Amino acid sequence: MGACCSTEVKYKGRRNEEDDLEGKEEEGQQEEVTTTGHAGAIVRCQGSSSYTSMYTRKGKKGINQDAMIVWENFLGEKNVFFCAVFDGHGPSGHQVARHVCHTLPYKLSTVCKENDVAVGADKDWEASIIRAFEESDEDLILEESLDSYCSGTTAVTVIKQDEHLIISNLGDSRAILCTRDNENQLIPIQLTVDLKPSIPSEAERILKCGGRVFAMDEESNVPRVWMPDRDCPGLAMARAFGDFCLKDHGVIAIPQVSYRKLTSKDEFVVLATDGVWDVLTNNEVIRIVASVKKQSMAAKILVYYAVQAWRTKYPVSKVDDCAVVCLFLKKRPLLTRSLSDMSKNVASQLDGADSNLISKDRKTEEGETVINCDITVDPKALDELNRVKAFTKSSRLGSLNRRKTSKDFGRTEVN
Repeated sequence: MGACCSTEVKYKGRRNEEDDLEGKEEEGQQEEVTTTGHAGAIVRCQGSSSYTSMYTRKGKKGINQDAMIVWENFLGEKNVFFCAVFDGHGPSGHQVARHVCHTLPYKLSTVCKENDVAVGADKDWEASIIRAFEESDEDLILEESLDSYCSGTTAVTVIKQDEHLIISNLGDSRAILCTRDNENQLIPIQLTVDLKPSIPSEAERILKCGGRVFAMDEESNVPRVWMPDRDCPGLAMARAFGDFCLKDHGVIAIPQVSYRKLTSKDEFVVLATDGVWDVLTNNEVIRIVASVKKQSMAAKILVYYAVQAWRTKYPVSKVDDCAVVCLFLKKRPLLTRSLSDMSKNVASQLDGADSNLISKDRKTEEGETVINCDITVDPKALDELNRVKAFTKSSRLGSLNRRKTSKDFGRTEVN
């Protein structure tokens, strides 16, 4: 969360004209679009598929600087997924994020093909990923249409095939895994470290290279990176694409790369920009995603809750941009039990919270049930979700007397 000091009226009641226009803009942005990428991969920048759900929403700070992408059949191999989210910053951050969003997967695919690297725990993956990140960063310098001197972007990516999961992270976006413990309870596992200058090893590298690390008086808990002799740019992360004013002073584009072997207990992976993690805990995120009946709606529901949390927790701050990619590891619906039973079980997963905070499940007008996460929610804000799939009044009334069957809780594929 950056230095956001301008005031904002808390959202209540009827939407104003600006919100209506924003909703129309966001609705248009989420239409499903697929193209063909390297080696015949299916490239998706928005929408959902059988295994993925994607959504981004512009905050209140100006143009949306977040970007996201999914490549299915990555490397030309069936059931190989590349998923990534990017969070731009600086005057041209939106352009940098979009540029890297489209060039990085192609660059990585090309490098892996050249080196004949197979998906798995092969250490060659780490070298190939680092090379692709560094080459993508160097390409920014050559791109005359982009001003990346004081602008850049974070990136968090995953590559998944069968039980193999490879995670790469640059900056403070985050990836988490939802899995089950020995008691079959859902628990989150954080797959990445938020690479901020508050981490001693990151600060040490920056200081050795002549950069400075300190927090401003008005946000004493947010250390930032500054040039040696100028109080700029005040970067809140220690690694990023771009930001060439700080590349000689410790800010690098080398990602942290890790590997995880998936098991039958693993349910899904969530990638998201810090607009989500600044206001929702890992536990809250997995509970929200796990409670959504239609997996195709998971990313949008999660962003919806993040926006509501921003308005509740930081009413005088501007809501940040949010981008989410959910990668589901199983085709079966996550809700195999009654929702009331599940809401009782998830109460035990709260970080020191009182079980009394778990109230009745919320249900949107679309029929989506979301477990209460102790977030103040304005029901009228669900109008944004209603645009995705509106039901006529007669069809809703006709379903009131119909008893729900197991079919009602099944997955819905692409809308």
